[in-house]
Amino acid sequence: MDQPGGARIRTIGADHVALREQVLTELRRRIVDGEYGQGERLTETRLADDFGVSRNPVREALRVVEAEGFVQILPRRGAVVATLDDTAVRDLFAVRQQLETLAAGLAAERANADDVARLRRLLDDANKASEAKDFDQLAELNSAFHRAVIEVSGNRWLHSISTAMYHHVHWVFRVGAAQRAPHSTEEHIRLVDAIAAKDPEAASTAAGLHVAAAAKAALGQRPTA
Repeated sequence: MDQPGGARIRTIGADHVALREQVLTELRRRIVDGEYGQGERLTETRLADDFGVSRNPVREALRVVEAEGFVQILPRRGAVVATLDDTAVRDLFAVRQQLETLAAGLAAERANADDVARLRRLLDDANKASEAKDFDQLAELNSAFHRAVIEVSGNRWLHSISTAMYHHVHWVFRVGAAQRAPHSTEEHIRLVDAIAAKDPEAASTAAGLHVAAAAKAALGQRPTA
């Protein structure tokens, strides 16, 4: 869309991506980043106004985020942002414990120098975001780091299984990012050092301790737990 002076405004519909996918991505992002808070009601009309689209792609996107566990459909209330209760958090970390320890061990066996350099760059970027107190970016980088470890593992099943899970990992991490960041950074460094040393046992142990510490922090930061 052209504006006076030749400037252009980028609209959602301008991208060559299905409109529902664009709405879904933005809806998920706003939930994960806390722009739509836990327990907040999300009507189709409101979301359509927020995104500047019709209600159809909103309705379709809501079905997906409901299936993913980000939204609940409640009687007489309609769609509301789900609440990260203790059971949901424990279940998430139980799966992470199994998945990430396996991925770390495989990554230590299979990583090359470029893989290790990539992981260290993500750590450097995360450290800069932490120093700048850019916790939205830090949460993005935290998830990117864990996805990278899984990619380095070379196990396509782990990669496929983890895709949806890391949206929720991002959500949980973002809630307590300010308090968790320094500890998470140290744990990530130990994990990358073990991968670089090609020590699968040490890498699996580092990953397991990291997930256990993250779970304890996530449950401890919950005022309603």
